[in-house]
Amino acid sequence: MTTHPSSIEHHPDLAEMRTRFERVTSTPAAQTVEALALITGLYLAASPWIAGFSVLTPLAINNLIAGLAFCLCMGGLGSAYERTHAMAWTAVALGAWTIIAPWVIAGEMDTTRTVVSNVITGVVALCLGLAMAAMAGRGRNRETRV
Repeated sequence: MTTHPSSIEHHPDLAEMRTRFERVTSTPAAQTVEALALITGLYLAASPWIAGFSVLTPLAINNLIAGLAFCLCMGGLGSAYERTHAMAWTAVALGAWTIIAPWVIAGEMDTTRTVVSNVITGVVALCLGLAMAAMAGRGRNRETRV
C-alpha cells in the first residue's frame, strides 16, 4: 500500500490562519498602519537630505539602509501577512535602532537635528511595528473568545 504524504497546503488549520490574517490586513486600521509605515520608511531613508545631516556620511548611509529595510518589512505585510507577520518585529527593532543610531554612529558629531529627526522617526517606526505585530494577536484573541 502506497501512501502519499498529505500536503500542508490543505491542512484546515493553515486555511483558517490564512483567512484570519486576510481579515486582519483588510481592515482600515491595518491599511492605515501599512501606509504610515511606508511613509515613515521613506522619510527615514531620505532624512539625511531633508533634515540636512547628509555630511554625517555613516549616519546618512545608516538611515538610507534602515529606511529602505523598514519599507520592505512593513510593505509586504498587507499582501502576504500570513507569511510575513514576523517581519513586524524586525520593524520594531529597526525603530529602536533608529532612536539610538545618532549616538552609536555619529557619536560626538551628532547634531540636534540628527537626534530629533531620528528619535521622532524611530518612535513612530517602533509604534507602527508594534501596532502591526499586535493586529495578529488581536484577531487570534477574538476568535478564541467566540
